[in-house]
Amino acid sequence: MSRAELNASVSLRPTVDKPKPDKLPLACLRWGAFLCFAGWAWVHFYWEGPYGVLLWQDATYDLATRFGITWDDFVGTGADDGLVQKWIARIWWLYLVCAVLTLTVRKGAWIQMSGLVVGSGLLTVLCYAKYVASKYQLPMFIEHGGQMLIPILLVMALSIGVRHRITVITAIIAVILTFAGHGSYAFGLWPTPGNFHAMTSVILGVEYPTTQTLLRIAGVLDFLVCIGICIPSLRRASACYATVWGFLTAIARPVAGMSWGLNYWGADQYLHEAVLRAPHFLIPLYLLLIWRQPGRTDAATSRTGGQQAAGPG
Repeated sequence: MSRAELNASVSLRPTVDKPKPDKLPLACLRWGAFLCFAGWAWVHFYWEGPYGVLLWQDATYDLATRFGITWDDFVGTGADDGLVQKWIARIWWLYLVCAVLTLTVRKGAWIQMSGLVVGSGLLTVLCYAKYVASKYQLPMFIEHGGQMLIPILLVMALSIGVRHRITVITAIIAVILTFAGHGSYAFGLWPTPGNFHAMTSVILGVEYPTTQTLLRIAGVLDFLVCIGICIPSLRRASACYATVWGFLTAIARPVAGMSWGLNYWGADQYLHEAVLRAPHFLIPLYLLLIWRQPGRTDAATSRTGGQQAAGPG
């Protein structure tokens, strides 16, 4: 066979499109986890973690006495030199390490993935502490669902696939938890936090009655997102709204709190509030990117045995 005939036969062969890696959806999970850990690392370094409500207990002191720790060593002198204060002050290193892991972890790096799973556990303990400090208000815990789950989502995306059904369903659960918790407060099912009213009033320049109405509307929309994201015909619109609203509610903290008259414009006090809430809008954005071409994804999934699905429905 001549070279011309060989080239012609090769050109007639059907071409098979190689699947391209979903770099952008994976980047959403990677950066969401990084910003979440980085924001909480700053909270622990600059302020203090909210673990006091869990550690200042008789049971904790009883455990400490078994190791020969006296009351003075446990409590300290009031200058943050007690055992509890010392360990709380050092926890920020763990969050910083987890933040680095989110940028360096790769497929098959099981030690790094295990570190991120531990990081998810740290975030869960932190959110539970905030839940206890809020007098066991359920929305306080579940609205942090996106933050608690995003390290797990990153591990899932790397290990079983960005478009795997389990990964997508876990992301949907994270969005539902976040918006259900936020909506419960905004709608008034639980007492609406004062900072919700303050941020809305300061940013929009409206009075309390208008603020109350706007929060109630926002709460209804939050619940609609929780429903719509589970309905195939509404899920992309719901994910789009969740992305925009999650971003707006995250940046509302520094927008309302920062001022030119403050040191560093108040960035050291308020900017981290937006940074650690990055999962609130990057997880919906991940879903939106996954669902933007559902037909081609579902067809490819059926050919590969359903190992990587675009989502339920």
